[in-house]
Amino acid sequence: MSIPFWCLFIAALLIYVARAPVAKAMQEEGGYDNRNPRAQQAQLKGFGARALAAHQNSIEIFPLFAAGVLMAHVTQTQGYFVDLLAVVFILSRILYLFFYWRDLATARSTTWVVGLVCCLLLMLSPAL
Repeated sequence: MSIPFWCLFIAALLIYVARAPVAKAMQEEGGYDNRNPRAQQAQLKGFGARALAAHQNSIEIFPLFAAGVLMAHVTQTQGYFVDLLAVVFILSRILYLFFYWRDLATARSTTWVVGLVCCLLLMLSPAL
């Protein structure tokens, strides 16, 4: 399996890594409400709210990254640049989660932009 495909797999896993602190925050707020978890999530504050937002953003960015990886693959665009973009995307997403959880807004936004640029460049890689 290629590096970009491995990164796609890791990006999918990061969605659930980002979800774990949300469940922990919910548990700390009187126990996990399995009957109505979304209503409970909507009431989270502080760390729990940031963890939920990080999880939701992980879901939102995944299709864009998947599209970039698949566009590069379908057009048989390979090489160092495509591999580098995929790896930098994953590193940016790991940092993004850390920065979101720690409430480091500027660093978080910067790493978000890095990840977005990687996705867009992957989409453009066949033309480059």
